[in-house]
Formats: sequence, structure tokens, C-alpha cells
Amino acid sequence: MTQPDLSRTAPDLAKLYAPPAEHIQKAVTPELNAFHVEYLAKATFFCLATGGKDGLDASPRGGPPGFVHVLDEKTVAFADWPGNNRIESMRNLVVDDRLGMLFLFPGLDIFLRINGRGRIIDDPALCGALAEGTKIPRTAIVVLVDQVLFHCGKAVNRGRLWDPAAQLDRKSLPTPGQMLAAMTRQDAAVAEAIDARYEHGMRNDLYG
Repeated sequence: MTQPDLSRTAPDLAKLYAPPAEHIQKAVTPELNAFHVEYLAKATFFCLATGGKDGLDASPRGGPPGFVHVLDEKTVAFADWPGNNRIESMRNLVVDDRLGMLFLFPGLDIFLRINGRGRIIDDPALCGALAEGTKIPRTAIVVLVDQVLFHCGKAVNRGRLWDPAAQLDRKSLPTPGQMLAAMTRQDAAVAEAIDARYEHGMRNDLYG
């Protein structure tokens, strides 16, 4: 593939794309409705998009069904559980509270998106309400909803995301340990140790 000419003037998008149908425009709402609440009660995964002075971030968030709690038609909340401790999303929200949440539903060809504004909260009562088992999060993110909409699932089908035949063989790509060992100029034994720790953490250290 050749490099595109990035010096070209941006195309006139109105000439290239038809406007969305009226029913699509009307389906964007400023608050949650009963259908949105039903989907959120089943949701186990979403990607969180934020932006700040140092750039943009998109990070995955997951939990048991309903881990994103509906507080009212304009407010949802979710716990912040440990990841890689870069906490870029959190740092972004401190300086720019705008965010986007894109929910994927395993096996379904539909997405749910929430656009809104996030607040980082360490209130013990709220964090306690978002506990999973005996684990209580250090902080929670409360989202003030600006827009809610459903997306069609064409991207899921183009990517064959839920097709068992399209699942990747783990051996077809470098492992986390192999990549990190190569970037830090360490040998294969180190890579294997990293992979063992990674696998254990992925399965056993979800909340700690």
C-alpha cells in the first residue's frame, strides 16, 4: 500500500455521504430510556474514550453483567479496577471531563454509546455500592449523560468478531512476554517468566 498524500485538502464530506435517516437522528437521546437500561443491565464490557493535555486515551473496562450502575436517567457509575496503573483515563478526566463509552455485547450485532462528562469519586458509600464480592474499588467514575445512542453492528460482522472460525491462534502472534523481553533486550527465559506472570494476573488478580 502506498502512502497517502496528506497535503490534500480535506474532502467535502457532505458530497460523499448521505445524511442519516430521520429515525437515526431521533434515536439519539439526552438521557437513558428503558431500552438503554435493559442493555446496561446485561453489559459486561465497554471501551472508555477520554482526552487531555497530553493526548487521547481509549481503555477497556469489564465486569459482571450490570457492572455499570444506572443511578438515574441522566447518571451512571462504574468502579475503577486495577489495570496497568498508567491511569491515563483518570488523569485526562481531571483536566477534561468529556468522555465516550462504547459498549460491546458478546454475540450481539449492536453497540451502545454514551457520551457525557465524568467525575472521579472516592466516596466510601458509592465505592462500597460498586464492590464486587469483597473487593471495594479505590475510586469510581460517575458519568453525567449528554447523549445515548445505539450503533448498528456492521463493524462486528465485517470483523467477524463473534465468529468462532475467526478466533486467532495464540501462537500466531508474539506473546506479551516475548514483546517486552525483545523491547528490553532480554532473553527467552525472561519472556517465559513474564508470560507466566501475565497469565496468572489475567486470571487471578482481577481486583487486586
